[in-house]
Amino acid sequence: MGDDAPNAGTQTHYLNKEEEFRVEVKIGTSVKVTLTDGTAEIFGAELPKGTPVTLPGGKHAVFSWHGATIDVLGATELEYVARDTPMTQYLNLDGVLEERRKAAAAAGAAGDDGFASDGPRVALVGPTDVGKSSIAKILTNYAVRKQWAPLFVDLDLGQGGITCPATIGAVPVDRPIDAEEGVPLEMPLVYFAGDTSPGNNPDLYRYLVERMAAMLDARHASNPAARAAGVVINTMGWVEGQGYKLLLHALDALKVDNVVVVGQERLHSELTRDFRGKRVGGDVPGEGTPVRVWKLNKSGGVVERSPEFRRRCRDQKIREYFYGAPGAELQPHSQTLPFGQVSIFKVGGGPRAPATALPIGQQSSSDPLRVTTVAPSMSLLNSVLAVSHGRSNADLLSSNVAGFIFVTEVDMRNGRFTFVSPSAGELPSRNLLAGSLKWIEMP
Repeated sequence: MGDDAPNAGTQTHYLNKEEEFRVEVKIGTSVKVTLTDGTAEIFGAELPKGTPVTLPGGKHAVFSWHGATIDVLGATELEYVARDTPMTQYLNLDGVLEERRKAAAAAGAAGDDGFASDGPRVALVGPTDVGKSSIAKILTNYAVRKQWAPLFVDLDLGQGGITCPATIGAVPVDRPIDAEEGVPLEMPLVYFAGDTSPGNNPDLYRYLVERMAAMLDARHASNPAARAAGVVINTMGWVEGQGYKLLLHALDALKVDNVVVVGQERLHSELTRDFRGKRVGGDVPGEGTPVRVWKLNKSGGVVERSPEFRRRCRDQKIREYFYGAPGAELQPHSQTLPFGQVSIFKVGGGPRAPATALPIGQQSSSDPLRVTTVAPSMSLLNSVLAVSHGRSNADLLSSNVAGFIFVTEVDMRNGRFTFVSPSAGELPSRNLLAGSLKWIEMP
């Protein structure tokens, strides 16, 4: 079935060996997919036979290695079966990573604390709209299916692959990432940058990446199983100029030893040049694991997304954080507090002034890493605020966040505001971080 027109009702699709059913679902809606015969997977997660699986708005691909029959219930914007896919490339890469994990686990079991006990740290890199996040999910799910629990890291501020946009995050994955529920969120480590583009405060982005890298190193040092399972990293799509420098910094900070370039020859050439002879994980020069730069084809189902589509995806991601995926319809908790019971801060204020231009002992008010107080105002309306784990002003920059609230009303006359939280009860902290992230809730 390859109609471009929207489809409704139940449609049956037959997949032959190594074919892929590609479907686009309107943002804010969903369809149900049921595997009725054979075997199939979505982003590397196996589809259960006979059980409907909800696909939320967006682009999805159901792949079968051996053939399958699937039923699709609901209206789609586009659906077709593709015979030419890069899934064999992805499977071959998984095989290489699996050998590294086995070697790391064996070295750890033998009591070898050297670099050989490190599992692979693989990063998916490339421009926007090449399918990096999809491949990251596939590699993560393939590892989970082999009983590993790798760490999934998302460095794309604009996408919000783990919680909300304007964040970077990491989470251990011990069960498959499915299309309906997304990344498991039992123990996420999330840092709030406050903006969907790292270019608006690159110093803060670098700092948060370094902070996350330090936390990952500490976790792996105390958890041999996690160390052997390795890390799968999804990166942002800004790969030119300053974006390329930020990418190099992130790869270095996170000690990435497998750089996987998707869909761009130029980027592959640049990274091959810059990582030639480089090793990570060793204590002295010449030790450690050599950095390998791979090249993968992007899927033919990946298409360029318009700025409007990206904005709708960000809005949907925020909505899902508070209300759940379409069909789940969680009931968030609304609460009103006096401004005096919370402290609101922001990080950064533009380019840093040269130290020589300031009076002795004075700090620039536009230091990109400076934490400043935000005065209550109507500008907070519709803001998504992060609830920081930081207990003092000094802790706010380096602390991860517990979650997010959404400001629905600002009452300046009575000095209070109303917000929505995904759970009831007291906020885990009264220290809130503001940025430029806003969301207008549509009825």
